[in-house]
Amino acid sequence: MTARTSKRTLYRLKGVSPTADSMFDALYADQLERVHADFDIPENLGVPAVLVTGSFEQPVASWCDEIFRTTGIEVSRPVNRSAALLMLAVDGEVYAIGYDQGFRLVPDRLKDHRFGLSFASRRVDPGRIRDLVSHTPGGGRTDITLIPSGASVWSLGIVEHAQIVRRLGGHLDDIPLTISRDNPAKISSAEGGVGLRMRLGVEGADLIADIRAIARVLREEKPSPGLEFVEHVVPADDSSLVTRLEANLDDLLGQEPDGKIRVAVPIDYWDDYMAARAFRARINSDAAGRSTDDFDLEYVLCRARIQRAGSRVAALREGTVTLYRHSRADRADEIWTSSALRWIEAEVFLDSRRFFLMDGHWYEIDQEYLKTIRSHAERLIADNPSVELPPWVLGGKERSYNESVPDQRPGYVCFDRDNVQTALHRGNGVEICDLLSPDNALVMVKRAKGSDVLSHLFSQALVAVQTLRNSPEGRKRFAEKVAAARKGRGLPKDFQPSKVVFAILLKDGTDLTADTLFPFSQVTLVQTARMLEAWGVQVEVVGIAATPSPVTSTGVRRLAA
Repeated sequence: MTARTSKRTLYRLKGVSPTADSMFDALYADQLERVHADFDIPENLGVPAVLVTGSFEQPVASWCDEIFRTTGIEVSRPVNRSAALLMLAVDGEVYAIGYDQGFRLVPDRLKDHRFGLSFASRRVDPGRIRDLVSHTPGGGRTDITLIPSGASVWSLGIVEHAQIVRRLGGHLDDIPLTISRDNPAKISSAEGGVGLRMRLGVEGADLIADIRAIARVLREEKPSPGLEFVEHVVPADDSSLVTRLEANLDDLLGQEPDGKIRVAVPIDYWDDYMAARAFRARINSDAAGRSTDDFDLEYVLCRARIQRAGSRVAALREGTVTLYRHSRADRADEIWTSSALRWIEAEVFLDSRRFFLMDGHWYEIDQEYLKTIRSHAERLIADNPSVELPPWVLGGKERSYNESVPDQRPGYVCFDRDNVQTALHRGNGVEICDLLSPDNALVMVKRAKGSDVLSHLFSQALVAVQTLRNSPEGRKRFAEKVAAARKGRGLPKDFQPSKVVFAILLKDGTDLTADTLFPFSQVTLVQTARMLEAWGVQVEVVGIAATPSPVTSTGVRRLAA
């Protein structure tokens, strides 16, 4: 049976009018010449479209010379890679799809760099992330995580306000696409970065319907609550602001290198970077600096520094970096050419605001910090708690409350102050939890009138989980306590903590919400949750309901012991 879909990468283009002539004019003439391009105007799509086909030819493969030098045997094999690019306008927006090497024909300057990522943040299931690429501004560090079976985004250790997500992939929530039209239960996935890679319809009508479904998501939906942090890094689009930022960068480029400007590999060409064996940079000169094995940042900064003040950023934007698949760096070995500006990253401060240059675009990376913290805290505070705890009698002490829970909620075990001794925790030992739920969740209980006691609570959870994860002695002694309390029914032999519940009585019974939780506690809670989730431990925060102290016959409230 012929497949109705094919996995392709879809780009959305900016600044291209939705006409066949404009699409053709937007392409680079030298690239078209290199692939000996042929052009067609598809008539059956019912929308303006252009099809470009050609091939990247190499008469002799780059490895032939090395084979001769190694073995003495002369070998001559050509390399011929096909390339096709379909550009089409749907409802006034222009899109492009590359086939084989056709994606190399899409000019970088035209790509909407947030297109694929914006779709992924709205439709990828936060609990089933399959791949994630994040970048730490100012650190020159890119983290690539691949989890074929999928995992919760919070188990990946993302620091929301300090890292920029550059690619996100995972299982899709329900969306009317060709892939699921015949079988709504069929699981599909998407990878979003600059482009959007997913299974798209092969028939013209199906392809256009899929593009419209994608556009509808971007137009009408907000990011998923679990992934909204992806868009908290705000692009700096105001032209006057960009002018100020580039003036600051121009000054920085005129100074001796001090580590403030670093190498940044364009994320959509990471595979090309790994395959490259030579690099050639050309900055406002007929001559080019050539380096083998890796990109030469020192040469690029030297060329920028000698440019006239006020023209340095423009020189990098117009300059080029070319990657080659062989150290001889012949034209036949070319992999890809891009703007030199895409190969640097830099931080610029304007007053108290911090901006970051990445992939030739400016982003503000601190503006949404508090919103990010609050958003994460809201997700942690459970609307439908997994634990059912009794009300806390106001005036009662924490220990009395914990000891009363097993009587009111069968299956719970109280371990308040019943500490576990280990070689590392010799003195008072470590308190693993206040309560152990029937499904073995560690429940940490606290009455909080201020943020200091909650900071202690969150630290207690970290120490407890670390003890159970890393100390055989700690696991053994806790398991013995559980078996004794449950009269022989202990923990599973392979027990590892998988869930921590922070149960909090706030002030005098105030409802626990992101509005009522102390701001400093929100920060420490989120930091703690990130660490625990990175260890595979789910975190939940629940508010404990309060009830007044019972009144005696004399009218005096009786306080719990």
